[in-house]
Amino acid sequence: MHTQRPAALKDAVGRFGIFSQELRSEAPALQGELLDAAAELEELGFGAIWLGGSSGVHHAAHLAEATDRVVLATGILNIWYEAADTVAEQRAELEHAHPDRFVLGLGASHAQLAKHYQRPYATMVEYLDALDSATTPVPAQSRILAALGPRMLRLARDRAVGAHPYLVTPEYIEQARHILGDASLLAPEVTVVLESEPRSARETARRFLDYYLQLPNYAANLKRLGFTDDDLTGGGSDFLVDALVVWGTDDAISARLAQFHTAGADHLALQLITEEQTEAPPRAQWRRLADLTARSKAQPGI
Repeated sequence: MHTQRPAALKDAVGRFGIFSQELRSEAPALQGELLDAAAELEELGFGAIWLGGSSGVHHAAHLAEATDRVVLATGILNIWYEAADTVAEQRAELEHAHPDRFVLGLGASHAQLAKHYQRPYATMVEYLDALDSATTPVPAQSRILAALGPRMLRLARDRAVGAHPYLVTPEYIEQARHILGDASLLAPEVTVVLESEPRSARETARRFLDYYLQLPNYAANLKRLGFTDDDLTGGGSDFLVDALVVWGTDDAISARLAQFHTAGADHLALQLITEEQTEAPPRAQWRRLADLTARSKAQPGI
């Protein structure tokens, strides 16, 4: 069902992008800073900006005005809160103004975060059908699914350009690639802590992970990978933290990122977690991350 865009999109997004909730902030005082940060990410060589959280098309449209070529994607748009026909219309307007710059990331979220949550797979199928039949349809090659389980991965293969899984390991990437096949774009979010001291790095990681490990969809996926209930408690065991969050020396971080690519990922959407999370974008740390991704590209197998 794919057209030629999957290969072209893989080239466009490259090996690395930035996954950021900060860049979808609507705080008036930050708008100029967000535009400057997006432009700088483009200049640093990141191929895509993934707008984390329940982002909408309008967040991408805002950043498109400040950039020239970087791909902008929702990571993810929540299908329980955004009507398909409205999304299709907004996407068409953005596509007209900035052709081939936007990918619509879609997700079914979690029961705890969505009203009237039921039959997430069937609801996603219905949502994709609505996008297909909208007055301004959203082509399959212009949308990507936040898939985790095998069934949703197959849907991502057949009805979208690929998959954008969250909170996964290189071992998961191998399994997902087998289901998706070679043509689909596999663009996981990968969490990074720029800290080499083990205790500090893991503490920062646990503060981030604790919330997600309480969501059944993520817990179920991690258990499919062999993790236990004990691994999922208290923000995660050392074993789990080290599997899900990339941290360490510069060389260790670069090598770990290379493992995701070797396992079958096309593109890594890097989410930087800092000791003190703020609403402002962590631009200095993103610059350091750009240097590390350059090292990772030089790792064997990349």
